[in-house]
Amino acid sequence: MSKKENKRYRDADRKTAPKRGGKNRRDYGDTYSYEPKRKTSAAGRKAAAGGRKPAAGRKPPQAQKRDDRRRVLGFDMNEPFESAANIGADGLEVVAGRNPVTEALNGDRDVERVFIADGAEGSVSKIVAIAREQGVIVDFVPKEKIDAMAPGAKHQGVVAKVSEYSYADMDEVFGRAEAAGEDPFIVILDEVTDPHNLGAIIRTAECAGAHGVIIPKRRAASLTQTVALSAAGAVETMPVVQVTNIARTIEDLQGKGVWVGAADMDGETYYEANLTGPIAIVIGNEGKGVGRLVREKCDFVLSIPMYGSINSLNASNAAAVLMYGIRRARSGM
Repeated sequence: MSKKENKRYRDADRKTAPKRGGKNRRDYGDTYSYEPKRKTSAAGRKAAAGGRKPAAGRKPPQAQKRDDRRRVLGFDMNEPFESAANIGADGLEVVAGRNPVTEALNGDRDVERVFIADGAEGSVSKIVAIAREQGVIVDFVPKEKIDAMAPGAKHQGVVAKVSEYSYADMDEVFGRAEAAGEDPFIVILDEVTDPHNLGAIIRTAECAGAHGVIIPKRRAASLTQTVALSAAGAVETMPVVQVTNIARTIEDLQGKGVWVGAADMDGETYYEANLTGPIAIVIGNEGKGVGRLVREKCDFVLSIPMYGSINSLNASNAAAVLMYGIRRARSGM
């Protein structure tokens, strides 16, 4: 037998020979059924061996944390949870796509801001027109920022940030004061950026009997999940009004007979001032305080005396002191 014929014989013999371990179906005929072992995790092997099983009714830590948050916010725990489409780092829902953004603008939801990619054309002009008509801020940004805000979504160069909480209007604030039989008591925040401060101020305003809180649309914290948690549910009962221009809003309040005071360093000591009657108090930014233009619009300036080595209070603490000073004056104490 030649080498060539011998090689052919070995090849043919190798093809018909049983596989190592005898795990080939053809090695045993059609009547034998072989099923390879499936890999299982360590937890699965332990459970199969009769190990300890998870306690009945116990939820994963992440789900338990979510339920705790919903309970604090006052959600009905008997209703099934429906997750939001995309919640950004600031707690606002991100709506992506031209049609979804248009529907959000035309709907009942409060759109905080619209972002449009540079160079976007077509129906973008319609979205910009609707947003500006409703007083919604429109920012033109690089496409890379849009991609980062809505990863994996077909955004078409347009996204919007939508609040999960509804804002009130000024009529609701005055209606609340009228229903209570009191003069209006309003808290105005001038570019307070920390959501925890905003939440704490809303909570104190509710406890002190204020009738509303006013915040600006730009350069300030807005109503988010973080704010709601810090407010301990007060966002559901305290009217929060979002305005485009704080200085113009102060003028409108003054036109309705409300006296507006700014919280600043060199004003009249708050417990010596007359804090009765229709009043609004302005709390400034955490770093720079009340803005110059806003302060010039105010009727008077209030200050809190400092006796220690630190010359200022946290914004939410200062707001709490002044709000209860107003409540004390209204109580005739």
